[in-house]
Amino acid sequence: MRALAPLVLAFALAGGSALAAPPAPTQRIELTKMMGRWYEVARLPNKIQTGCQGGTSDWQRVADGFAVVQACHKGSLSAPVTEWKARAKVLDPSTNAKLQMTFFNGLERQEYWVLDHRSDQGWLILGTPGGRSVWLMSQRPTLPAAVKSQAVARLKQLGYDVGRLEFPQPARN
Repeated sequence: MRALAPLVLAFALAGGSALAAPPAPTQRIELTKMMGRWYEVARLPNKIQTGCQGGTSDWQRVADGFAVVQACHKGSLSAPVTEWKARAKVLDPSTNAKLQMTFFNGLERQEYWVLDHRSDQGWLILGTPGGRSVWLMSQRPTLPAAVKSQAVARLKQLGYDVGRLEFPQPARN
């Protein structure tokens, strides 16, 4: 989930504030659904990802959770790739939807919640518990317009100001 790595780091170090904290996740996610590459579709602005285009997160299962590599191109898709590496572990085995990400060899920790996911449509919403950061991620570089609209509507239902969302250029396959 190389594509999610920059996103996860951005979550950890994000700036700004949200209008309201999202509800705690209750929907169970199978851990196998987290593995592989995820593409960033939308995000709330944050300091780490300023100018990031083509964001991805690559998730690989390891003994104690996941190894995650997030990447993006700063400024344009032709710019070199910037990568962030992290480890993720499940905090709530009843849903698997609460994760703790560790960056910089354990120096930085941040909790992330899978707030919603639609396996049949190939997307998930990942956010921080306080509501300051949120990402819409897809298993494909782009989502069909109708599916993207549904996902953005779900973000709004969760209490996010969708007018503030950034929609970076999608990563190339």
